Amino acid sequence: MEKWPVGVFTSVDAGLGVHLDVAHELGVPTIQIHAPHQETRTEEKALAFLKRIDGYGIKLTAVFGGFAGESYADIPTVEETVGLVPANTRDERLHEMKEISDFARKLNCDVVALHLGFVSHDVESAEYQQTVDVTRELCEYVRSNGQNLHLETGQESADSLIQFITDTACDNLFVNFDPANMILYGTGEPIEALLKIGNRVRSVHCKDAKWADAPGVEWGSEVALGQGDVNLKKYLETLQHIGYFGPLTIEREIPQEPERQKVEIKHALDLLEQLKQELLAV
Repeated sequence: MEKWPVGVFTSVDAGLGVHLDVAHELGVPTIQIHAPHQETRTEEKALAFLKRIDGYGIKLTAVFGGFAGESYADIPTVEETVGLVPANTRDERLHEMKEISDFARKLNCDVVALHLGFVSHDVESAEYQQTVDVTRELCEYVRSNGQNLHLETGQESADSLIQFITDTACDNLFVNFDPANMILYGTGEPIEALLKIGNRVRSVHCKDAKWADAPGVEWGSEVALGQGDVNLKKYLETLQHIGYFGPLTIEREIPQEPERQKVEIKHALDLLEQLKQELLAV
C-alpha cells in the first residue's frame, strides 16, 4: 500500500470542506467526510455516494460527526457547545453518533471520528467520569459496527488526551491528529504533542495556523498549508518517526468557492508530494 496517500476533507451535504468534484479533478485518492444531515443518512444516499467515489477512484477513510448547535465562534463558546461534553445535549448527540456510525457502516468505512469537546481537567469530578462513560458507550457501539473511534485533537493538551484515553480503556479509541488545532486552541506545541501521543495517532489532518497573541484565550488564525507555525516538514518527519504512514488529509476551512479551493488545495497537494519525495526517498 502507498505510504502517505494524500486526502482532503469533504462532505456529502453539510457545506464543509472541499467539493468532491474538486477532489476528483485534482486526482486526490482519499477523503474524510463530514457526516451528512440526518435526512441524508439513508441507504439510497449511501449507495449513491459509494458509486460516485468508486467511479472517481477515491477511498473513504473516516466519517466525522458534528451536531446542530455547535459553534466555533470563540473558545468559551466551543467549550459550551461542542461535542459530547455538554451535559444538556449529551444523550441526544450520543444517539446521533450511533446513527452516524450506522451510516459509516453503509459506506464500508471503519473509522468514525469527532471533536469530543473540552473534557474537565478534574479527573475526580463527576463531569469527567460522565465523559469517560459516554465515550466508552460510543466505543462499544462503533465496535459492534466493526469500527474504531478517533478523537480529533484541539481542545486538550497531549497529556490530558492521553490520560482520557487511558481512563476510557477502550482498545478501539484512537486519535485524529490535527497540528493546527493545537495552535488555534493554544493547547500545546504540535510536534511535541505528536511525539507524546505517538502510536495512538491513526489518522491525521494537514492544516496550518498561526499562534494567537494570547494562546488559549484568543483564537489563533488558520492559514494555507505551509504558511503557518506548524512546520510541515518537521510534522511529516515526526509522523515518519512514530510510524504513521496512513492518509495525509488536507483540511482547509475556506468558502465553498471551487476555483479558490482548486488553487489552495493544488498548492497543498504539491507541497505534500514534494515533502513525501524528500522524506520517503531516504
